[in-house]
Amino acid sequence: MNYSIVDFISLLGSVCLFLYGMKVMSEGLQKVAGDRLRTILGVMTKNRVTGVITGILITALIQSSSASTVMVVSFVNAGLMSLAQSMAVIFGANVGTTVTTWIISAFSFEVSISDYSILLLAAGVPMLFMKKSFYKSLGEFLIGFCFLFMGLDLISQYVPNLQQNPEMLKFLSAYTSLGFGSVLIFFGIGIVLTMVAQSSAATFAITLIMCSQSWISFTLGCAIILGGNIGTTITPVLASLSGNLAAKRTAMGHVLFNVIGSIIVLIVFHPFMNLVADITQICQGINPLDIDSAQKAAMADSTLIDHAGGLTARAQASVAFGLAMFPTVFNACNLLIMIWFTNLYVKAVCWIMPARHKDMEEEFTLKYIGRGMLSASELNITQAQKEIVVYAERVQRMLDMARDLIHLKEKDDKYTETYNRIEKYEEISDRMEIEIGGFLNHVAEGRLSPESKMRIAGMLRIISEIESIADGCFNIAKTLTRKNRNHVDFDKPVLQQIDTMYKMVDSAMGNMLEILREMETPEGSKIVVAYNKEREINNLRNRLRDDNIFNINNKEYDYQEGIFFMDLISEAEKLGDYMLNVVEGVKHQFKSPAAS
Repeated sequence: MNYSIVDFISLLGSVCLFLYGMKVMSEGLQKVAGDRLRTILGVMTKNRVTGVITGILITALIQSSSASTVMVVSFVNAGLMSLAQSMAVIFGANVGTTVTTWIISAFSFEVSISDYSILLLAAGVPMLFMKKSFYKSLGEFLIGFCFLFMGLDLISQYVPNLQQNPEMLKFLSAYTSLGFGSVLIFFGIGIVLTMVAQSSAATFAITLIMCSQSWISFTLGCAIILGGNIGTTITPVLASLSGNLAAKRTAMGHVLFNVIGSIIVLIVFHPFMNLVADITQICQGINPLDIDSAQKAAMADSTLIDHAGGLTARAQASVAFGLAMFPTVFNACNLLIMIWFTNLYVKAVCWIMPARHKDMEEEFTLKYIGRGMLSASELNITQAQKEIVVYAERVQRMLDMARDLIHLKEKDDKYTETYNRIEKYEEISDRMEIEIGGFLNHVAEGRLSPESKMRIAGMLRIISEIESIADGCFNIAKTLTRKNRNHVDFDKPVLQQIDTMYKMVDSAMGNMLEILREMETPEGSKIVVAYNKEREINNLRNRLRDDNIFNINNKEYDYQEGIFFMDLISEAEKLGDYMLNVVEGVKHQFKSPAAS
């Protein structure tokens, strides 16, 4: 045996180079498409047909069904897509992922793309140093493309030659002649291999090499690829673990779709193999099942088997074509059948994963984002935007409670209950600021376009200002508590003035929320309204301050009551400033140049 440990480590390194190439190529394309991807998925699909087409195109673009499915899970988690819409996109993603297998199949034997990798690197690397982010990302794509095929070429060099080292896979040969049992065994191998690599493309590449080296038959290669169809669901499942219930249901729908389709194909495996083989024969002139028969019988056939017992170039091309055709036919048939049962899928997933608590929406936890949802940085920005709106809505409830507290007496049980709720909300607000800010910092570490980095900077400013609003609401509660401890009561005219001020603040808060809900395309008129409301609040504060001095001098009320009155008015004016700061964060970081 002349296969050393160095050869084995080199093989592992070749696989790692292949996987790294896939990662760089996919991330480069995601970065190039960034905002456009978010727009395409954001205006998603009112019917299942357009959803399927979108899934196919997005997956073909970024060359990874796992990445596109994670995007879909993220959008469902962010509330931008319904579960039914996500199912259609996932169905399409399974077809779109076959584009990668065709690229690998087409270039693996017909053209030695690795021979041209250095030339592509010569074009890609200089792009990394260009000023425009588009060219930098395009350079990353070209470099990833080169690494992918360089890795594939190295894998074929370092896989052990069974003719020279037959003892290496004696254990494997014991499982290749068990009939349908062998199909099930290699189906399981495909599941495990894809789960470990987290890439069905890697499984396809390895299977292609194994078949071309005559390690396994074409039939068992198809069994591995079929298993990889289930194994590839592990990535979105992992991504959904820290998401909400809708995200988990989306990932479960992906698993259910792939498992049911794979089981159906296993039931009719041999007739299905005959169909794929016939299509391959029509297109390539060689039936890959005939190659299996020639290998089993050790037939000498110059068109199929070479003098060393390996496959000829024509046979390799036929096997490569057949291995690419198998998942294409499988996923296309699966799609054409399952697309009509989308609503049934949704019901099945909801039955498998029921909502345990009806009042989950009232829990003070992050609703849309989670640490496990960081696989597509550009798209995570949308989740953060949705979470910021939830954050602001909760702080608005704090403002409502603070306004109610002004009219409650200290001995009233409702006063104590409302004060405790405001204090609880303030603690939650601090935690939400830290968690959203931490999430955004993690997203910023990913591959982002300059525009997206600017958005993150704007969102970090926005959450800081929202937290200041929450602090201001809690300061109002503490001021009222001090007032009550000093046994100070406001007269009715004073309460009316306070109510007037806080109605203005509440109106400014409502306008701020409307702007946050349309963060990426804020209306200029609403921004103008925000400035006007802040000026009105300032003018009222100035007028009330002058009136307060006049009333104290004229003994309308005592000095202590006037102090607490102005404390509440000043806090309200500060709230108006914080709200305007939020609006300015949206204006400067999100507003498109055309709208400025």
